[in-house]
Amino acid sequence: MQRDLHPDLHLPAQPTDTPQPISLDVLREKYLKNGEPDAEALFARVARALASVEPAEQRARHEALFLANLRAGAIGAGRIMSAAGTDIQATLINCFVQPVGDCIQGVDDGGYPGIYEALREAAETMRRGGGVGYDFSRIRPRGAIVKGTASQASGPCSYINVFDQSCSTVESAGARRGAQMGVLRIDHPDVLDFITAKRTPGRWNNFNVSVGVPGAFMAAVEAGADWELVHRAEPGAALQAQGAHRRADGLWVYRTVPARALWDTIMQSAYDFAEPGILFLDHINEDNNLRYCEDIAATNPCGEQPLPSYGCCDLGPIILTRFVRQPFGLQGGEPAFDFGAFEAAVATQVRALDNVLDLTFWPLPQQREESSAKRRIGVGFTGMGNTLAMLRLRYDRPEGRAMAVRIARHLRDAAYRASVALAQEKGAFPKFDADGYLAEGTFASRLPADIQALIRRHGIRNSHLLSIAPTGTVSLAFADNASNGIEPPFSWSYTRRKREADGSTSEYAVEDHAWRLYRLLGGDVSRLPDYFVSALAMPAADHIAMMQAVQPYVDTAISKTVNVAADYPYEDFKSLYRQAWQAGLKGLATYRPNTILGSVLEVTAPTVPAAVPAPPPPAEPAAAPVDPMRAVIESRPKGGLSAVAEKLEYWTQEGHKTLYLVVSFLPVPDGRGGTVDRAIEFFMPVGQSGESQQWITSSMRLLSLAARGGFLERALSDMRKVAWDRGPVRLGTHRKDDGTPVPLWHESEVAAMAYAIQSILARRAEQPMQQQVLPLDEPPLPSGMPPAMAGKKCSECGAHAVIRKDGCDYCTQCGHLGSCG
Repeated sequence: MQRDLHPDLHLPAQPTDTPQPISLDVLREKYLKNGEPDAEALFARVARALASVEPAEQRARHEALFLANLRAGAIGAGRIMSAAGTDIQATLINCFVQPVGDCIQGVDDGGYPGIYEALREAAETMRRGGGVGYDFSRIRPRGAIVKGTASQASGPCSYINVFDQSCSTVESAGARRGAQMGVLRIDHPDVLDFITAKRTPGRWNNFNVSVGVPGAFMAAVEAGADWELVHRAEPGAALQAQGAHRRADGLWVYRTVPARALWDTIMQSAYDFAEPGILFLDHINEDNNLRYCEDIAATNPCGEQPLPSYGCCDLGPIILTRFVRQPFGLQGGEPAFDFGAFEAAVATQVRALDNVLDLTFWPLPQQREESSAKRRIGVGFTGMGNTLAMLRLRYDRPEGRAMAVRIARHLRDAAYRASVALAQEKGAFPKFDADGYLAEGTFASRLPADIQALIRRHGIRNSHLLSIAPTGTVSLAFADNASNGIEPPFSWSYTRRKREADGSTSEYAVEDHAWRLYRLLGGDVSRLPDYFVSALAMPAADHIAMMQAVQPYVDTAISKTVNVAADYPYEDFKSLYRQAWQAGLKGLATYRPNTILGSVLEVTAPTVPAAVPAPPPPAEPAAAPVDPMRAVIESRPKGGLSAVAEKLEYWTQEGHKTLYLVVSFLPVPDGRGGTVDRAIEFFMPVGQSGESQQWITSSMRLLSLAARGGFLERALSDMRKVAWDRGPVRLGTHRKDDGTPVPLWHESEVAAMAYAIQSILARRAEQPMQQQVLPLDEPPLPSGMPPAMAGKKCSECGAHAVIRKDGCDYCTQCGHLGSCG
């Protein structure tokens, strides 16, 4: 029996009902629209929109139910909270999976769109706000025959480059990063290129990548057997001469490799580069309620939604912390979880998300058709780590996992019952077939017997109902910074500085919800109980154990990143993936901070103002403009020149370094009766030792030639883009928009030297007679932040410290939260 969450139901007030500043900031920046002063107005907008697809005479009732549910903590995913009820033609769906066929245009012989048609479809989807996952395995391997053009194929990896660049272009037109997931099967002949692609600096920056692994491959790894790399496309003559051959099932074997060697290549890349992730395809498809009418080969960008072609994830998490009564037992009673109120919220959430499918703008008609046929939704939760702490249970202990299972079981049963009730009211999804849906081995076949009987009798409205996604900014804006999704907390508190409109700087704490509540209820946060356990304080095996406990109660998948320490042993790391496979998980993503990640995951140089100011306009428009800063100087003038000697201090993986540079300036006419100093000579004084001396000396000579040739700015700009494989270099500071000073990072010593010289030239142009010290003072890190971890470059502070946490991009240097799938 569905229990409605009545509009006048109010959950017990908590001290954290007054939002902390970070929540208000994110709410204003990401979700409030013009004229909306607070979350209450936003909730009213969303509730009204969700109720608009109901019959006219029932809209007021459902609007009140949806509004009460939003207040109670049953919120929509980011796209819903941002765009529902607005006139923006953006999708309310977070992510999709799009098919890619084995042809350039049109459709291939399997009915899949050609590569450039798939590219167009993906661009339209991302333009409307959706992330996209793809399986590129249909694309023929490098060296396969292309009969139509009498040529050879370039392989899927070359086309992934095109999709990556398209995403960058689409991303630049809007505020939301175009998240993508690229998948290739482990038996594709180009899988080794795919696995190692991200070892190339700057490649596929707009992609998460995962390898699709069937059980047969894992069995081959266990047995130490060989593994065939196959495709239906015929290999070229050269490959056939090397042994490529056709096997009995019609597929071409391009080559055979030891399964363990291939597995070790994946593991080494995941260990060093945090990718690829692993998708266990058999587990995904065997568990699928719709395995009788679809095959799944890819997921959305964060991995919590395995989806068929044109499938979507319509998500809405429930804030678990709202349902804890007597948190921590600090108010005289034993802490408890209100399962009754939780089930009522779940039931209403099912209806709300089902309505989203009828309300949303669909980027493509195929997406609408796929959704209408199956009506997938994803009720989930956020705040699991905080909830367990509030119930005085450790996340990494059996009792904590047991409570998580109870919550997941109640979520499952309430959602499936509500969907059956909706089917009685509105009809089952069109593709529903009771025998196939309840066949042995599907997720639905493990439901309680009474629910299975109801499904067989009445059908069910939604093919899938559950998804544990990362919640990112939604958790910050609406859940008082509760722990993300299924994750434990990452840090308890840190300080954030923000520049105000009047130019002043304010400072405030960003606090974990449970930690904050414990303090406000009178707990001593200087001596936290042992049930306060953070993500980095527990073994990796306990992260997987939580996934193993909860996954059987989730009909899609769980997005979770298993973070391990930099010194985590490689053999233990490899065992995590086998443990995940043996546990029946549908996939696994890990992150180990290391020095390699700091230098190779992104090489785009930041934009730097020109080192020399632009010349004034010529006095006579008809005369050819002469730029004194760019005219060629044939040779160095004789005699002494004005010079500046600079001491540069910077930091590499080898530690603190010091270098002295000298820049000589020549006064040249500025065209207005005065002079301007022009740098024409760069050199490093003698007496400095170290292996870098030769390349620095050489670089200074080349810069001197560029300076006298009139193209110094371009030369310095090119130097700023130089990357190397020895980790990032820290030199100088950058001030964020909120006023916080943070270290500035560069891709190499060459790039750092170019930045230093640009700074010297800029200061010389502004104050030619004053010697200044390059601003190299190291600013203090925000207090309370976890140790910085090596990762890709942060768009906020420039530090190579962005890791994948809870399925989201998170900067461990400044706390910036980036995209979440």
